[in-house]
Amino acid sequence: MARKAEVTNNIRTLRFFAREMTQQELAEKTGVSRQTIIAVEAGKYSPTLELAFRIAEAFGLPITEVFGYKTKESS
Repeated sequence: MARKAEVTNNIRTLRFFAREMTQQELAEKTGVSRQTIIAVEAGKYSPTLELAFRIAEAFGLPITEVFGYKTKESS
């Protein structure tokens, strides 16, 4: 059996609680495009480790409160 990995995130929820921060505002704080934030938030793109730390820093949180990592057994 192979393991399938998935990076999860809480970016949408965190943006809401950060005075409804827009994707554009988060992009500007982290130095990437809005399209990159959209893709990461939707789970279509796993950020680099550096970007993950910058996103966490933008919220003032440890990386583990923004991102998660799950593995599943697949046949």
